[in-house]
Amino acid sequence: MSKLRKRTQHRAENSTRVNGRRSNGKTPVGYNGRFQQSEMGPLAKPPWFSIIYYFTGVVISLYIGYHFAIFLYTLHENRLWFSNIKEVEREISFRTEAGLYYSYYKQMVLSPSISEGLYDLINDNNTESWRTINILNRFNVYQEVFLASVYRIFSLKSVIEPIFFYINAVFALHGVYIIALYVMAWLLSGSWLSGVLAAALYIFNKDDTTRVEYTIPLRESFALPFMSLQMMFITYYLRPHISRNAQIVSLAGITLCSFLFVLTWQFAQFVFLLQAMAFYGTVTLGFVPLCKIRYLLGAQVVSIILVCVLQFFNKMLLGALVLSFIPAALIVLHLQARFNVRTNIGVNIAKILAYIFLVLFLTICFNAIVKYLINLDDDQHIFKFLLAKFEVASTRDFDALLYKCNGAFQFLSHDFFERTSSHLLFPIYLPTIITILVCVLISVLQRWRLPLKEKMDDNDCQHEPLLQQRPELAYHAIQSVFFGTLALTVLRIKYLWTPQMCVLAAVGVGDTQGWRLLMRKIGITSKTYVSIIQHAATLTVIALLVYLCLPDAMSQLGLLREFYDPDTVELMVWINQQTPKTAVFSGSMQLLAGVKLCTGRKLTNHPHYEDKMLREKTRQLYQYYGRRTPKEVFDIHEKIGTDYIILEDSICYARASPQGCRLPDIIDITNGHLYSGAMASEEPGLEDISTLRFCDGIQGASEKYTKYFKTVLKNKTFRVYKLNKDKHKKNRKQS
Repeated sequence: MSKLRKRTQHRAENSTRVNGRRSNGKTPVGYNGRFQQSEMGPLAKPPWFSIIYYFTGVVISLYIGYHFAIFLYTLHENRLWFSNIKEVEREISFRTEAGLYYSYYKQMVLSPSISEGLYDLINDNNTESWRTINILNRFNVYQEVFLASVYRIFSLKSVIEPIFFYINAVFALHGVYIIALYVMAWLLSGSWLSGVLAAALYIFNKDDTTRVEYTIPLRESFALPFMSLQMMFITYYLRPHISRNAQIVSLAGITLCSFLFVLTWQFAQFVFLLQAMAFYGTVTLGFVPLCKIRYLLGAQVVSIILVCVLQFFNKMLLGALVLSFIPAALIVLHLQARFNVRTNIGVNIAKILAYIFLVLFLTICFNAIVKYLINLDDDQHIFKFLLAKFEVASTRDFDALLYKCNGAFQFLSHDFFERTSSHLLFPIYLPTIITILVCVLISVLQRWRLPLKEKMDDNDCQHEPLLQQRPELAYHAIQSVFFGTLALTVLRIKYLWTPQMCVLAAVGVGDTQGWRLLMRKIGITSKTYVSIIQHAATLTVIALLVYLCLPDAMSQLGLLREFYDPDTVELMVWINQQTPKTAVFSGSMQLLAGVKLCTGRKLTNHPHYEDKMLREKTRQLYQYYGRRTPKEVFDIHEKIGTDYIILEDSICYARASPQGCRLPDIIDITNGHLYSGAMASEEPGLEDISTLRFCDGIQGASEKYTKYFKTVLKNKTFRVYKLNKDKHKKNRKQS
């Protein structure tokens, strides 16, 4: 009996020795061989403390999300005095493609019924007057359909104006966006104070994290919140010790958010490609089990296929690179698993490089086959732009030059690093990402050095690879590298990168495990002391950030301005009052989006530039900014069916853009003509011709111009010309 009592007592002692010893043969949830950590909060606390801790964190996240949405609304209101200007001015404030997207929401709200509104979208001949198109197939406007349907179903007309319902919905979605970033930082660090810091970094670096307050209807304004939610679920899903039910719930959240992300943005497929590459990297380096990555890649495929069906089998989605990358990656991962024989480090590196090359090769092959089968070439302008940007191919292609000269597609400027450094983001992010990547490298090298048949005890912390129990952190680091690399080459991608910078920077300051490891190195092992130091450091950084950035944020809130664009207002009012509703207008892509929104007139072209035929029509229509004769311009527009041409002096006499990047210069280069200010010796192959630029020559009102065009409106910004079609019909009959 005494021996039995001793054994029982010894077993009980062993079962309670958790910190680096034994746990009765079972590893607790969140235990990593160094210390037991709960999923999000502090250790070994009474149940009531955990409840208060989590409740406080959730309340603070909701508080931040709500007030951030109010902050965005206030900035937008103060910049335009949006609530007091005319409806036409509100609509004009939605510049370029933003106005085009909002026009479909307006169309759905004003249609006799939801079903008739949908029919008009599916059979639209106003957006491109020369053919009938399916808007739901061509554009990502299901968010406009949804919001308009909600507005109508719940009869909100007496409660709120349609335009305010729309912008409030977008700002509320961005409140959810910042909550997702908050939770992501909390999950990664184990402290909700890191979530507060991530939110603060995002808000105070607003100029580089979001542009929603002045581009509300852009597709990214809807899509990025869903992407953030998706990455939040991925963060939890990749944790090594979560229950099967938790995995199922998080995977469902990932699939739903992925679906909404693809549904709301045409460029989501390219983001998915970067994400799929990060998934492949994490499993190849041994951080995540292959089974989890299969499910994540499957969620991407399911999302894209579902959206493809909803968009009436959009070819751009079927031919997406990511749909070719995923089967290629899965094939290679199967080979990797089958021939997983550990050798020396050099051979392992060579094998990984060979696997990467094989994946890329298979991706290109699969994509070429798919595009051939479905006859897809609408996305060629993207690859032309990339080749031109890195000077691999000729830069005299019209589409490539338009993208290359667009400010949103320039290289990331040094101003970005100056701004984010002055607001603490970059100085915290840089050492954090370097540290994590070094830990990733060390972890991989440690794993490669372990013999294949060596069995590691779960409690053995001496040989366990670094970061092996934190695959979600390794994934975020790899994903951040991909986003950062692309953002350096294309400025617009910074809005993907900077939010993740905020999260990782917050983790770098307030990471629970990082602080414990650091404190243990200097001899501090008390969890209470470590927790105090950790939270004090995080609060100090938050306080410093508020001290440095709050005055600027308050000054932005106090800056009151008003929308003022009388020339554009005059143009829109004149079109509404003086032209028939069936009139067809030609002009710059950016302006015509506003014409459609404010007047409902038919267009010859528009800024959604993802269709090959539309791009070719745009190049032809833009000849009025080139060196063309009146007859040539007239013939082009008469053939397409144009009734009115709108010319802009800011384009015709552009001086702000550098030489070679002004729209008239691009037209000249495409036509093989020497552009203004260029030397023939510097531009071989371009011909110097004497023909006047049409947009300039027509101002002289000589007979050779008035024979074809009649001036019907002119102000400081715009000139509107009507085509003399009737006169030429009579001349043709007489001849």
